[in-house]
Amino acid sequence: MSAALDVISTDGPSALSLRDLARRAGVSHAAPAHHFKDRTGLLTAIAAEGYALLAAALGDADGLRDAGVRYVRFATGHPAHFQVMFTPELLRGNDVELTAARALAGERLRTAVADSESAGRAADARLAGVAAWSLAHGFATLLLGHNLDAPIGDRDPEEVFRTLAGMLFRSG
Repeated sequence: MSAALDVISTDGPSALSLRDLARRAGVSHAAPAHHFKDRTGLLTAIAAEGYALLAAALGDADGLRDAGVRYVRFATGHPAHFQVMFTPELLRGNDVELTAARALAGERLRTAVADSESAGRAADARLAGVAAWSLAHGFATLLLGHNLDAPIGDRDPEEVFRTLAGMLFRSG
């Protein structure tokens, strides 16, 4: 999986080949297929690991802003996981490990939103969750794509995110 994450980080998931990964890892060409069955199985395992890592990162978040900062920190620290996690056509959506890890990460995000004052003021708490997730996910995606290099400049992205979240959400 480490070799796969390296490939995805540099060349994207479309460059992933089980035969190439076996060569990089120094194992037989059949080893990855034996362990993951196919490319989709490997990508699903990466996504499941990513959601588990995200859930752990969000585990003791102190409010909505902190959860958002942790989300952005996860994305920048695990860009290959992040990319694969949110490309559903690459994954087996019914995989048990993926489903469980995704549910846990989602629950951690919902908890952070529910604990915020903004969610209490919202007519629909689910939409407040969508707004919070959209802000964190959009910011992380733009950051990873270097689309925020000029607007942010040398400022700490986590501090910029805190400022943005403060503009949109009163507390948390």
